[in-house]
Amino acid sequence: MPEDARIFVDAVKRYCARHKIAIEVRSQGWLIVMQRGSRQYFTLGYDVGLNSAIAHRIANDKAATADVLTLAGIACVPHTVFLNPKLSAHVPPSGSWQAMLDLFGQHPEGIVVKPNEGTAGKSVFLVSTSPELERAAAEIFSSHLTLAISPYVEIEDEVRVVVIDQLAPVVYSKQRVLNWRHNLDAGARPVLLEPGEAREAYVAIAVKAAKAVGIRFASVDVIRVGGALKILEINSGVMMEALGKFYPDLVDAAYSAALDRVFA
Repeated sequence: MPEDARIFVDAVKRYCARHKIAIEVRSQGWLIVMQRGSRQYFTLGYDVGLNSAIAHRIANDKAATADVLTLAGIACVPHTVFLNPKLSAHVPPSGSWQAMLDLFGQHPEGIVVKPNEGTAGKSVFLVSTSPELERAAAEIFSSHLTLAISPYVEIEDEVRVVVIDQLAPVVYSKQRVLNWRHNLDAGARPVLLEPGEAREAYVAIAVKAAKAVGIRFASVDVIRVGGALKILEINSGVMMEALGKFYPDLVDAAYSAALDRVFA
């Protein structure tokens, strides 16, 4: 973990100090071991241990998340998964390239190609031509076993809702700066949503989505397209490093609320 990205680790340290919980930070902060009495607890990455293994895996898989939400009748951006040619035993005999081209042809306004698993907006490509699709697929497959394709949509607003057991202690919009992506790491700025009908609407669909996936602690990205709200994706590792630079007390309180449930 980089030295300038330790907000999560520091939040866990402060929590353990307040509650007299023994703590040992290992692997440069990637693994934290906490002990109270005879029982050990762990964090790994940004996962505090509240989520089941299957909920974590579904949320970490963009196509699986979209499928689960669609089955639950929750509006979302569809994602279609494609396997790396290295997984030839699981790829259809016809291969994946023609299927990618066919999907691209269904969306003349463009498509977004990205790793099917991953966060922080890395290796995300807006594709409007077949050569761009080929380059995007080649780059993603050079380091990932799967990619996901979704239709490009004109996002009017994107809001991240941090959900903890159907509560939402953190709700903020991502305001773009100089590019089409809403990721904070790509230059977007967080703006907290004030209480009111708009905030309640974003929270309602985010909580509903988290419940459908069966996840307890997650960041849910909700977008407004054509005036309607849709789920873009769910992140099971709740990373708030960039947000913490603007609202450190809020981030600390959110991690504390999650850890309260771990030690309940």
